[in-house]
Amino acid sequence: MNPKLKEKIQESISSVLPITAIVLLLATFIVPISASTITLFLAGALLLVIGMGMFQLGAEMAMSPLGERMGEHLSKTSKLMIILIISFVLGAVATIAEPDLQVLANQVPSIPNSTLIITVSIGVGLMLATAMARILFHIRLSNILLFLYLLLILVSIAAPASFLSVAFDAGGVTTGPITVPFIMAIGVGLSSMRSDQNAGDDSFGLVSICSTGPILAVVILGIFYHPENAFYTPTEIPNIETMRDVTKELAGTLPQYLIEVLVSLFPILAVFFIFQLLAHSYNKRQLIRMSIGFLYTYLGLALFLCGVNVGFAPVGSILGAGIASSSFKWFLIPIGMLIGYYIVKAEPAVHVLNRQVEEVTGGTITAAAMNRCLSIGISISVGLSILRVLTGLSLYWVILPGYVIALILSRMVPQIFVGIAFDAGGVASGPMTTTFLLPLAMGACEAIGGNVMSDAFGIVALVAMTPLIAVQLMGLVYKIKQNHRADPFITDEQDQDEIIMDEENKQLIYQRTDSPITKGEVKND
Repeated sequence: MNPKLKEKIQESISSVLPITAIVLLLATFIVPISASTITLFLAGALLLVIGMGMFQLGAEMAMSPLGERMGEHLSKTSKLMIILIISFVLGAVATIAEPDLQVLANQVPSIPNSTLIITVSIGVGLMLATAMARILFHIRLSNILLFLYLLLILVSIAAPASFLSVAFDAGGVTTGPITVPFIMAIGVGLSSMRSDQNAGDDSFGLVSICSTGPILAVVILGIFYHPENAFYTPTEIPNIETMRDVTKELAGTLPQYLIEVLVSLFPILAVFFIFQLLAHSYNKRQLIRMSIGFLYTYLGLALFLCGVNVGFAPVGSILGAGIASSSFKWFLIPIGMLIGYYIVKAEPAVHVLNRQVEEVTGGTITAAAMNRCLSIGISISVGLSILRVLTGLSLYWVILPGYVIALILSRMVPQIFVGIAFDAGGVASGPMTTTFLLPLAMGACEAIGGNVMSDAFGIVALVAMTPLIAVQLMGLVYKIKQNHRADPFITDEQDQDEIIMDEENKQLIYQRTDSPITKGEVKND
């Protein structure tokens, strides 16, 4: 086995094992689940581990290098209109390639699938062009996020109540395993060609801006289509009795995902082919390596989606319904929080984000620290989502205060933390959220007779919201700790401190503008 692939699979095992153990304990002591369903779940977990390992290696070999190289070429283009048009096309193409968008489109029967997909892809394309313009014109990230979220809140007031949760979920769903590595790499490539002090900050923030596009697009679409009858199709539990049935179920479903992922990846492959044809950016050896990387990405994502959809989704629905219908339904909140804490580590795009954060910051913000922040944030998200399911609390009462807090924090913390935090929100809400946590909430909602559209939906939106607060709080704590040192080097703008990039070593340097430090005095924490 490829040593690098073996390493990625070992990382996947450590990510998936905790959530698998939690489900098995719940199935043993709280909600009885048939041995056949558990067998299907374990088979799905095995596919998930292999698929996640292959996908991570593929993204590292192909998706990220392609995005970075394209970002570098865009930075060399002097014509603004060309940059904006190419950014729009890249954003739209990457979104059409997102498998989770197909899932969302199938759950909104009152709007044709093609109409929804095209509208959402246009929204992401426009936002990616906006993100590029922000970098080129050096607009503060927190300012543009404040404008976009205020616009989003105003527009959402006119949306049908039964469709609002779906619209907010769209923002998290469309920034998934295909879109995130590609878009984030474009930002890294674009900023790597700059030597100014804001280059490190601007390498993040593209995903955060792009994630507002689908929400705005779906809200506007909902206003015009009036989708009052929109509903979510409940997860179907296959009839499994023997190991042969398990094998037959997986073997019968896998070709569907192989075709789906191939169709999804085709636009990215077309972009890769056209880019190489025009720019001649890669030599023969690099082309072979990237081709192998795309193959890993293709097979890994197909195995991952098959595993989570066939093995995880039915179990999530059964657990939610079983606990909610018992006399211990309120225990579903801490159980959901525990599942949320560990499930984020099984999201493939999260690993891509954490790796890029650690690389760009030179280890100042470690992958372990990011994992802890995201785990805590998602844990709170799931707890709030289950509380909404059990009480019928409106999504607005949770999401509006959350975004207000996040936007206030964005004015108080170093800008690089703002970009990382808002990117993390889009990254954390991936396939595991839509195929396990959403069925968990749906099963509980159906068991207590709630409104699935207004109460169960919204969990993806909350999962995308809480990392915004968690990561920025990490930045705020970090800033306060540095301010209390004998020689503080992170303060607010009034103290004229800066966060700059050491381009040679790719590390963050903190220096006071009134008393700059030399490279030999660089401080890393």
